[in-house]
Amino acid sequence: MPLTNSVIIKLNEITTMVEDKSKISESEIDEIKLIFKSLVEQNERYDLDEIEFWFENEGNWTTKESRVRIANLANYIQDKYMQTAHLRVISDGDCSCGH
Repeated sequence: MPLTNSVIIKLNEITTMVEDKSKISESEIDEIKLIFKSLVEQNERYDLDEIEFWFENEGNWTTKESRVRIANLANYIQDKYMQTAHLRVISDGDCSCGH
């Protein structure tokens, strides 16, 4: 699945935000998580291999560990969102248990 323009714009934001491409700081990691969270909340989907490939070809990300770290964060946020999106909360009043 090719990356959408919305996703590419956010990947550019990450590139601009991260000062040292060889070592991502904890505060930058938090910001990256928020960026990916905003994407999945807007129903944007992305392929993790495409994310890593984009960073590899972007030119500034020469350290593989940083590219893999971002792809792992993208995966974590997407998986977490998909799991919680499928959960349904049933209130006691909606219970069909006879109470």
